[in-house]
Amino acid sequence: MTLDVALVQLTTPADARGALDHAAPLIREAAAMGAQLILLPECANLVEQRREFKTGKVATEDDDVFVIGVRALAKARKVSILIGSVIVASGRDHRAANRTLLIGPDGDIQARYDKIHLFDADTPDGKSYRESATMCPGDQAVVANTPSGRLGLSICYDVRFAHLYRTLAKAGVDMIAVPAAFTVPTGRAHWEVMLRARAIETGAFVLAPAQGGAHEDGRQTWGHSLVVNPWGEVIARLDHDRPAILTATLDLAEVTRARQALPQLQHDRVIGHP
Repeated sequence: MTLDVALVQLTTPADARGALDHAAPLIREAAAMGAQLILLPECANLVEQRREFKTGKVATEDDDVFVIGVRALAKARKVSILIGSVIVASGRDHRAANRTLLIGPDGDIQARYDKIHLFDADTPDGKSYRESATMCPGDQAVVANTPSGRLGLSICYDVRFAHLYRTLAKAGVDMIAVPAAFTVPTGRAHWEVMLRARAIETGAFVLAPAQGGAHEDGRQTWGHSLVVNPWGEVIARLDHDRPAILTATLDLAEVTRARQALPQLQHDRVIGHP
């Protein structure tokens, strides 16, 4: 079975209405190109790290302008759309959720995943990030069943935690989404090598749509969206940080071939701690 995918690279602005106006033409273009599954990056509805400007911009999932608009686009174009993540009210405490939504061709939400690993770090460029100050972490790995195969969900910083991807692989995923908004220093150093490693160790396709460029809030993201096959080979890439569409055709039989050649998922051992 083959699957035509389109990864939409964005430079998302600081409000949901502007984000929808930015993303919608690219989504329509990707659908017109014949994509069966369209993937958007992390924070597709809102890139705003300035807490003083964020108040009032975070809506519930049902009320978010971007979510409503993308659901309508999916239904109108009869295509599945993975919103890599939206920043929405968590319903758990004062913090928001960084949430993946898989939208079906009927416009319904088929799967949700809240980012488990939150990015709290001081980066080499002197920037400080404290995602946990405004985001509530998830605690559940999620696999979405699609007509073309099983899709594992993750978001950005999750890619540094191999045990999550092992869990998804053990659940029999064919593809893993890694939507992201990587910083430039970590993107340049680690983005491709980690995505290829996750594909190799899971024997699954890795689909990584990214934010790229200079955002309204002053953030600079790496871009360079990638598709990696189960053997760890990059089969499609963008070599820049500008808004664009990246397409690829996945031969899902490659998943079985890779796992037969390297049956590593059958060889886990229980080991003691040092």
